[in-house]
Amino acid sequence: MNQKDRDSVVVSAGFWQQSWHRFRRRKLSMFALYFIGVLSVIAVFSPMIAGTKPIVCRYKGSIYFPCMGYYNRTWENPIFQKDRFRRIYPRNLKRKDPDSWAIWPLVYQDPHRPVRRNEWEGMKGNPYGAKGQPTSKNWFGTYKTGFDVFASMVHGTRIALLVGFVSTGIAATIGITLGAIAGYMGGIVDLVISRVIEVVMCVPALVLILSLQAVIEEVSIWNIMMLLGLTGWTSMARLTRGEFLKLRETEFVAAARCLGASRTRIMFRHVLPNALAPVMVPIAFGIAAGIQVEAALSLLGLAPRHQTPAGARSSTPAAKHCSRVTGGNWSSREWASS
Repeated sequence: MNQKDRDSVVVSAGFWQQSWHRFRRRKLSMFALYFIGVLSVIAVFSPMIAGTKPIVCRYKGSIYFPCMGYYNRTWENPIFQKDRFRRIYPRNLKRKDPDSWAIWPLVYQDPHRPVRRNEWEGMKGNPYGAKGQPTSKNWFGTYKTGFDVFASMVHGTRIALLVGFVSTGIAATIGITLGAIAGYMGGIVDLVISRVIEVVMCVPALVLILSLQAVIEEVSIWNIMMLLGLTGWTSMARLTRGEFLKLRETEFVAAARCLGASRTRIMFRHVLPNALAPVMVPIAFGIAAGIQVEAALSLLGLAPRHQTPAGARSSTPAAKHCSRVTGGNWSSREWASS
């Protein structure tokens, strides 16, 4: 084939190209994609949008990025703990180093604690009391305890998306892999995996999380995501298994076998793309379910205190009611072990 013939050959679009083309033709789908994109940007840059730690600052001749401490407490430079900043940067930067400077987040509010008195010169602690009305400094108002609603929502977006996508990603990886193996291999392999699916389906994720809190001193958000992922893969596995049982007898699979393709290549290169459509449904609902579980734990005051804005408050009506019921000694660890 000469160059002219090669140029005249039209290469057909692949599976993913066709899927993306069909997706783009739906306005509602594109709107949802843009909306998720905006939420993702807010989640990634949440410490730059709302917080009390500088985005970047110069202190004692060096450049630091204290806002990274919102992602992970160990990422905040130890010098600020050594110099006893106590997370009060505006006052301490100038007092400890007159030549220092800092670039602050868009909204100076912390999602994990109320603004303290005199953090800025003349600032009052929880100046709006129980009213909590929106102002120029508190865009969405404050809770009764003085926590800023806007800062909690911004940083809560990061936690919610992290829990939803990571837990569902773990569940999808396990479910699709086991479902594909069971559906394609059949026989005793299918029988064993099907029984495992039935056993895992009987495990309630929320009760398992509460039980874990009775065993581990401090449950992290990563522990919760792992538990949700390890218990939420069953519906994806069942759907994947059903699709593989149907597709393994089709002509294109037989053609791939005749061409010498390995089982792994047939399963994940040829069959899986054609089996994904029904599997995407539980994946979408799994993301929402993960976010709802984290919200439920926050509502009950059981969320990790130092990793979620809602967990830092522990002042929701449900948590207060549980505290009254238990005589003021409400503790996730004690409740889970009771």
